[in-house]
Amino acid sequence: MSERAAPFYCPYCGDEDLRPSEALADRHGAWECAACNRAFQLKFLGLLARGLQRNDVGGDGI
Repeated sequence: MSERAAPFYCPYCGDEDLRPSEALADRHGAWECAACNRAFQLKFLGLLARGLQRNDVGGDGI
């Protein structure tokens, strides 16, 4: 898959005015926030070995 992950908002200030970073062109997937003037990168770290765990009992709780 060659599509890059596109963030919906800045993880620092929450603003939605984001652009692909031209200053960090060598870093694939870097984004710039026009509101707080920060650059960041989204990165998938991996799957957790423990998987999904449910804490609810369900039903009547019996």
